[in-house]
Amino acid sequence: MRRLLVCVVGMPGSGKSLVSQVARELGFDVVVMGDAVREEAERRGIEPTGPKMRELMQALRRERGPAVVAELCFPLIDRAGPLVLVDGIRSYKEVEAFRSRYGRVVLVAVHSSPRTRFRRLRARGRSDDPRDWQEFCRRDEVELQVGIGEAIALADYMLVNEGAPEELKEAARSLLSRLVRTWSEGEEGA
Repeated sequence: MRRLLVCVVGMPGSGKSLVSQVARELGFDVVVMGDAVREEAERRGIEPTGPKMRELMQALRRERGPAVVAELCFPLIDRAGPLVLVDGIRSYKEVEAFRSRYGRVVLVAVHSSPRTRFRRLRARGRSDDPRDWQEFCRRDEVELQVGIGEAIALADYMLVNEGAPEELKEAARSLLSRLVRTWSEGEEGA
């Protein structure tokens, strides 16, 4: 099956889930990479808390390489329709794994400043969100050590999210609609 595969990368609290929400509205199947890690945690009998999930992600990478989370997503993508958005890229090696299996992949980065992201994470109130600035910075360091910065730097498109949620949603809607149009035109000409 010919697919439009869009991968989204961004630091925690940048707005990736808003982009995923828009993608669903536009008919995309959304694969959340964290869900694949949570499924693996369940198989291993590991409680899916934030710290334990980060430990599992790091252990998986040590055991099976830097693209392991992408590989865990292959069955989810294989069952999806022609429009797929993958939420939660953490390294460029994952993007390369998707490209080696599916061909063309569009990488979209969502960027917000650290202060903006910290405020959002504190307001969101999930159990794995940082309690203070130091914990926030440590979490960012872990993300950067995994390779998220390289993926952000090499993205095909960048969505900046410093304003109201509707501004990001509109920018995401515009970009994703344009990508679908271009992909559809390519399919018609094939």
